[in-house]
Order: sequence, then C-alpha cells, then structure tokens
Amino acid sequence: MLVPAAAGALALLLTVPASAAQGGPGAAGIGDTYYPNAGNGGYNVSHYDIRLKYQPVTDELEGTTTILATTTQDLTRFNLDFVLGVKEILVNGRPAAFAATGESELEITPARPLAKGSPVTVVVRYADKPGEVKRDGFSAWLRTPDGGVAANEPESAPWWFPSNDHPTDKATFDVSVLVPDGTQAISNGLLTGQSSKAGWTRYNWREAKPQATYLATLAIGKFDIRTDTTPGGLPVTTAYSKDLGDNDGAARASVERTGEVVDWLSGYFGAYPFDSVGGYVPNVRTGYALETQTQVFYSPAQFSRGANTAVVVHELAHQWYGDSVSVQRWSDIWLNEGFARYAQWLWSEHENEGTAQELADYVYSFYPAGDAFWTVRPGDPGPDHQFAGAVYDRGAVAIQALRNAVGDEKFFKILKGWPTERRYGNATIPQFQAFAERISGKPLGELFNTWLFTDSKPALSSAGVPAASAPGAAGAPALAPTAKAQLPEPKSWKKIQETNSVHEQRH
Repeated sequence: MLVPAAAGALALLLTVPASAAQGGPGAAGIGDTYYPNAGNGGYNVSHYDIRLKYQPVTDELEGTTTILATTTQDLTRFNLDFVLGVKEILVNGRPAAFAATGESELEITPARPLAKGSPVTVVVRYADKPGEVKRDGFSAWLRTPDGGVAANEPESAPWWFPSNDHPTDKATFDVSVLVPDGTQAISNGLLTGQSSKAGWTRYNWREAKPQATYLATLAIGKFDIRTDTTPGGLPVTTAYSKDLGDNDGAARASVERTGEVVDWLSGYFGAYPFDSVGGYVPNVRTGYALETQTQVFYSPAQFSRGANTAVVVHELAHQWYGDSVSVQRWSDIWLNEGFARYAQWLWSEHENEGTAQELADYVYSFYPAGDAFWTVRPGDPGPDHQFAGAVYDRGAVAIQALRNAVGDEKFFKILKGWPTERRYGNATIPQFQAFAERISGKPLGELFNTWLFTDSKPALSSAGVPAASAPGAAGAPALAPTAKAQLPEPKSWKKIQETNSVHEQRH
C-alpha cells in the first residue's frame, strides 16, 4: 500500500533511472477475457479521495478525485477508466496531458516518465451531467426524482469517479459530497462527518477496508435514514427514499432485518469482514439489487410483491462471497452468485420453508434436459450469460453436491474457512476447489467439472458421490435419490425466485 512520502524522499524516488526511458504505456485493459478494456495496466491503486458537488435539479456534477497508486512498471503513459468531461489532471503535482479514447478510456501522459515501484499521486478535476453520458447506449448513473444513484455491475465507477475499474485492484475510499440543504448523500462505510454552510451540506463517508470499484456506491436524494447497531455493536445504516409509494412498507420490513441477517450469516461465514453494514432503497425504475460494499443497493421493484427477506440474505451474503473475497476474473462469477443463492437456501432451512437439499432437487427436476438452462456453465458462463439464472440456481446445486460429497462437518468448515482465509483478496474457482480438497481430503475435480463446466444436464450418477441407496457405489448421485419430475414445491421457492431480478437489467 502507498504511504505518502516526505517531499524530499518523493523527489528522490521520482528521479528517473535510465531504464525508465525505455518504459512504455500501461495497458488499456487489465487482461480480463470477459471485459478486455476493464481496468488498466502499469499501476496499483491504494486509495481514492473523491470530493464532489452535485445539483439534483440540473444533474450537474463537479468533482476532484485524488488517486494514490504505485507503478508496477516503467510508465510513459497510463489509463484511467472514466467517461465524464475532464478539466485538468495533475500527476505528482505537475500538469499532465490527457485524451479520451475508446468507450471509457482516459489516457494520461505525465510531464515526466514514472519509474517502476514509484508512488504516484493523480488529481483529476472534472464536471459533467452523468445522467446524459452514455456508452454503448448505456448510462450507469440512475436519475431519480430528487437526485441520482451510482450502483451497477460490472461497472458504474466511470460515471462518477476515475479509477482502475476491475475487482483485482481494490483500494480504500474517502467520499465527500456537497449537496443542497435538505438533500442527503449516502456512500460506503461510515459517515465520518456532516456540516452545512450557505445552503449546502457536506457528507463525508469512509470505507477503510479494501473495496473493488464496482462496489463503490453513491446515492443522492431525500431519504429517511435510520441508524442503529447490531447486538454485537456493528453500526447499521438503512435509508429509504421518501417517495417509494406502495413499496415503502415492504421495503422497510425487509431491509430493517439487515442486522439480524448479518448476525445469522456470521454463524456460517465467520466474522463479518467490515466495520458497518446497511442498505438503501432509492426511487429508481430498475429491478435489480447490488451488493455494494457495506451499503447494499435495492430497487423498489424487489418489494413490489411484498416483503422479501431472501433478497436481503442474498446481498448480505455477498459481503463475504464477492466483496471481501472478490473474483480474480469475471469468469469466476460463480464464487459470488452461487454462494449468495446458496445462502438463500440456508435461510430457507432456517425458516423451515424447505431444505437446501429439497431446493436442489427441485431445481434439478424443474428444468428438463433439453432446457437452455443446462447449456450455461456456471464456472465459465461467458459475458453474455454472466448473470443468467443458471449461474445462481445451477451454481447453488453445485454447492449442494459439494455438501453431499464431503459431509456437513467438512462442508461447513469450507463455507466458513474460505472467506476467512481469503479475506480482502481475490480468488479463482480452481483455488476454491483446491481449498475444498484440502479441507475435505477428497478429490473433487469430477464433481466441479460436472456441475460447473458441463453444458448439458448432468446425470445424477455422474459426479462420483455415493448415494444413500447404494453406499460406496462409484458414480452414484450427487443429489438425493428422490430427485424426479414434479416434486413438491418448497415453500420458499417463489420468494427466492422473485429475487431473480437481482441479476437482470445490469450492463
């Protein structure tokens, strides 16, 4: 992590060695096969300091973002991911040349080349109307009747701050937002200060734990904000737009259970990894929810059919599986969505509305062999199917198959040990498989291949898990032998399926 140096030491570090003259530009993408232009090469960010002023009436956003980073190669030029209009850029205090290229690339040429291993401070000043800026016909800035919201996956950051926009480059955040009196600004982490002057109010938020850029959120509008603590003392902040209409009661009845759900999930996943938790429901027309770190985004549509705690369970499970332990590449999305769906199945068990086994059996019987559901491989679904229902439901079936294969004692050690051992890092599916094999003492390659990487409906005898009806039999069912067509529908099924829009309408 970058530690700001004294001026003299900084000048010494930035003395350009001969090798820097041979340096070149950083890559325009971090190398993710799903999103080749996501992120950038040549540096790692340690901290973002984002200072904004926003006028809800006109959608005018003014900002200054200061980025602390360290170079990973000699650089003559580097990129940031950003789509708004830039006024000025400074690199280590000196004006830098810049140009917007491609769909969301901001190319920066510093006054002096940057040597590998150097601390770098980048200041970007900008102004624009984010709701009017579109790329590929899409804007991640959601306008509301009283403001705007940034919450989207896999990208939303470029619509409100410049960044290295990929989950592998996590950083800490300070977000300070100036808005007209009577309007609030909500972001990640803890509210560290609030002050008013001359008709404007400034809100200061801090997320002190590493955070991926797509998990950074900003909501500006008129909210009813509630603060509390869990029995263990964890701060809880929930917020609701004041114009949610008929969805207001159901939203509150669901999101106000946040503290309860976090405590319950901690029993399965280990200690909660962050310093605060919460959720907000703005008046947006979207249908999805998103696990924005510590401050979950919910669309009002999630509660249009009444209260639904299952969606709260899903997004809070992501605080461990997805936020604290993030994907190394977007093809590893099962590590996020499969486990968040499985958490809903565990909640169903907790509420006596159907066991995880019953839900797995029901999914298996619900989709016939010829259904397109089985053509999606949860372990590598492709960018067009990254949020397909199969990543969630078939992905959760894979986890139940793992549970059956290793037994409950080892399974729950895996479930809790993974986010503990990998806290604040990134990981791949092969690394999770290796971890599960180490904890269970069993080879699991066939099971993972069958349920995650096969583009057809697996035969129940194909995963090498002994069935109760045939102890020790090789190649026996991974699921319960009762799985067949037209099984009784678990009581929780409809409510869980209502949350399927968590993966719809994203970019």
